[in-house]
Amino acid sequence: MDRKLNLVRFVSVDRMMRIVGRHGIERVLTDLAACVEADFRRWEVFDKTARVASHSRDGVIELMPTSDGRHYAFKYVNGHPLNTRDGRQTVTAFGVWADVATGYPLLLSEMTILTALRTAATSAMAASHLAPHGAHTMALIGNGAQSEFQALAFRAVLGIDRLRLYDTDPAASTRCAHNLAGFGFEIAICRSPDEAVLGAQIVTTATADKANATILTDNMVGAGIHINAVGGDCPGKTELHADILRRSDIFVEYPPQTRIEGEIQQLAADHPVTELWRVVTGQAEGRREARQITLFDSVGFAIEDFSALRWLAGEAARTGEYDELDLLADPDEPRDLFGMLLRAGAGPAVAPQRPREVCETR
Repeated sequence: MDRKLNLVRFVSVDRMMRIVGRHGIERVLTDLAACVEADFRRWEVFDKTARVASHSRDGVIELMPTSDGRHYAFKYVNGHPLNTRDGRQTVTAFGVWADVATGYPLLLSEMTILTALRTAATSAMAASHLAPHGAHTMALIGNGAQSEFQALAFRAVLGIDRLRLYDTDPAASTRCAHNLAGFGFEIAICRSPDEAVLGAQIVTTATADKANATILTDNMVGAGIHINAVGGDCPGKTELHADILRRSDIFVEYPPQTRIEGEIQQLAADHPVTELWRVVTGQAEGRREARQITLFDSVGFAIEDFSALRWLAGEAARTGEYDELDLLADPDEPRDLFGMLLRAGAGPAVAPQRPREVCETR
């Protein structure tokens, strides 16, 4: 069998950065937003399940799978807020894109950068249906690793050109403002969340602490605002006071997951929410009038990762920005896997070998 047929394309961090660099980050964010919206329009064809999460004292490790019947995708992702103390990322990820007909993986990719891009693209896509018309100012509360991506996605998709930044660490806001200095924003660094939301038509919360927090209180949210709540994404982690939720029209990705992980974990299990895909397809209303408060309770869902990997598979093929991994065994006779090992020199030992203690439980 031709070994080339069974090599799996691999997009490394370096290759991902080259792909983004070829187009520019705003073009990539716009393209990803279009891919996510296209898959929301065919939401009903996908397998849907809440992500499989393994929680620990310091964070969470999750698997996020889905399929549209032709392709299967999953993402491995962690969330460990304390990692920054050791110079590590809070969130890291990798993903697989596979062929349903054969079960063979077609693409293995880094998804730390790709997750940041798809999260921001999804936020902007949702806001295109929910935010007040003509919005130009966004408050960005929580200026960590996601902040610049959010700002640029909202600029690329909605035309946001004024930012009001706040973080409990002023150095984070300074860094964010510095990174965005060349992108045409008017930027104000604020001393409190109250100051940040003044004059903002859109408020994005993207904090990292794994705790029930109150980043926004009810008195800070005026009529007509769109809230893009990104930071709450696991049980026991929220950003908004529950009174804000009761005043808002709430839009979610997949209710069974969001009711466990999102802001709405604070509300009764039967509190009404609208699935975003219904708005995208015209089956439900998004923003109806100027004074309406809309809230996108975003926790991230596997279909968004599917969209991102679908986009990346095409870009890798078009640009050649990938390496190839010898990941799949392919013996000359498919049923002779053992014979493949024999031909590679893994035959019988000359003398009997004593068992080694190689597996220990610590």
